[in-house]
Amino acid sequence: MKILEITGGNTLEGTIRISGAKNSAVALIPASILADEESTILNIPEITDIDALCDILGYLGAETKKSSESIIINPKNMKNKEISDIYSRKLRASYYFMGALLGKYKKASMYFPGGCSIGARPIDLHLKGFEALGAKVKVKGNKYTVEAKNLVGAPIYLDIASVGATINIMLAAVKAKGITTIDNAAKEPEIVNVATFLNNMGARITGAGTSTIKIRGVEHLHGCFHEVIPDRIEAGTYLIIGALCGKNLKIDNIIPEHLDSLISKMKEAGVDLKIGSDYIVVNKKNDYKAVSAKTAVYPGFPTDLQQPFTVFLTKCKGTSHMTETIWENRFMHVPYLISMGADIEVNGDTLNIKGPTDLHSSEVVATDLRAGAALVAAALSAKGTTKITNVEHILRGYEKIVEKLKGVGAKIESLEI
Repeated sequence: MKILEITGGNTLEGTIRISGAKNSAVALIPASILADEESTILNIPEITDIDALCDILGYLGAETKKSSESIIINPKNMKNKEISDIYSRKLRASYYFMGALLGKYKKASMYFPGGCSIGARPIDLHLKGFEALGAKVKVKGNKYTVEAKNLVGAPIYLDIASVGATINIMLAAVKAKGITTIDNAAKEPEIVNVATFLNNMGARITGAGTSTIKIRGVEHLHGCFHEVIPDRIEAGTYLIIGALCGKNLKIDNIIPEHLDSLISKMKEAGVDLKIGSDYIVVNKKNDYKAVSAKTAVYPGFPTDLQQPFTVFLTKCKGTSHMTETIWENRFMHVPYLISMGADIEVNGDTLNIKGPTDLHSSEVVATDLRAGAALVAAALSAKGTTKITNVEHILRGYEKIVEKLKGVGAKIESLEI
């Protein structure tokens, strides 16, 4: 078992280069099998979620060649097989194979996906979308079989602007006959990135990034070259860490506009940010003021940054309020922050955070990916040496986090126990 051992209180100075977006890459890899030829995807992050998706590709018979920050995927010899629980439970994004296989073969069979336990994560919107396209859904225990004689474009309204459902329906619809319209579609930059990839392969998708996406079905998709956008959640996490212990800490290779909601709240609290075209320089200050934030679908404040931002709020003078509107089980980091000295009260879906407080070391557990990121941020700003267990969650989503933090002066070690 791996643990992270972090000695806090050190100033972080230098440059952290942001990797390709996890939430984009994990959809692009399943999307690649819709092509009839090989595709090359650049700026792929080296994280365990990518390894799990490549395992599924290999199981299906697709050929993959990985090199530094890129992957070549050739689906010519792949076969449509049931994706077992062993593969599907490794990560939430395994469900994108459901849409991709349905779009390619008119049939997909797999078990319920895994991922972090941050609340109820049903796939009913995905299934309703598939049914609207003409597929029949059979559920037996944890196994889902989706099959259609023909997929036919249809108007689809999402009750919730779900990223996963929006992408999965796009994957299923690109080869459907006629026109599919997704209303109340999610608007995240990752969706635009996936739609651009599909269009580069010959799909006809318009409206990605707005609440209405239109897909005109095509018969064939070809291979292409494509690049993953920078990871806005990774960038936001390091910006928060910089506000806690940075000195001219440069967060490089980013799209600042993707971080507008976080930047707005950080500026409101008094964080020193210098924003360039593809970077932000952040400096720690000692006089932050309390702010309130509420998670929302993009372009609102990201739920994936709620947990790290909570750590920042412990350093703000007054009482801050952090409200979570997306997931009902995303406060699992709070007991561990309290054990480190934070003054946090849970009131339903809102955290009341009194500050500023000095954090101290403790032994803590990363209960999910972003909770783990929050604990890393807390440990870097705390007195003493903190040990974090369950770090496999962190490694799922943050490429070379130990190396990147060491490179700017953090005392952090990954240890086997």
